[in-house]
Amino acid sequence: MDFVRDTLSSGRAFRTLNVLDIFTRECLAIEVDTSLPGERVTRVLDAVVAERGVPDSIRVDNGPEFAGKALDAWAHGHKVTLDFITPGKPVENAHIESFNGKFRDECLNQNWFTSLADARAVIAEWRHDYNTVRPHSALGHQSPAAFALLSYPIAGLS
Repeated sequence: MDFVRDTLSSGRAFRTLNVLDIFTRECLAIEVDTSLPGERVTRVLDAVVAERGVPDSIRVDNGPEFAGKALDAWAHGHKVTLDFITPGKPVENAHIESFNGKFRDECLNQNWFTSLADARAVIAEWRHDYNTVRPHSALGHQSPAAFALLSYPIAGLS
């Protein structure tokens, strides 16, 4: 998971927390707000876990939201390993960096967001398209959702 920053038409900054399943390439969540502290990150992860189950590990950079007490306590409580990349080495988290580039090019740079509600709606639509329509060469030209159905045929298993 990782963060991306953008601005509304008013100039107000907002961030997105992007959570990716690197096996299926599914974007499991994109949380949009002006502030996304560690406690908010854990709420997003709780929602992902409720839908997909607990992962073995989560790869993150060394940002304060990921290196703070809230995520550390959440990970410990769920027996999840936080796999921190080497500081200054984003290539160690190449899947999310590639996703973030596509997200920026295809969604953020293509839209002029007038409000947080507008940004949330447009981004949710883009995420749905990314997961269900867009073919990925790494997945045999299937969408991530189609690949996930083949990989996890029983709902809730991950």
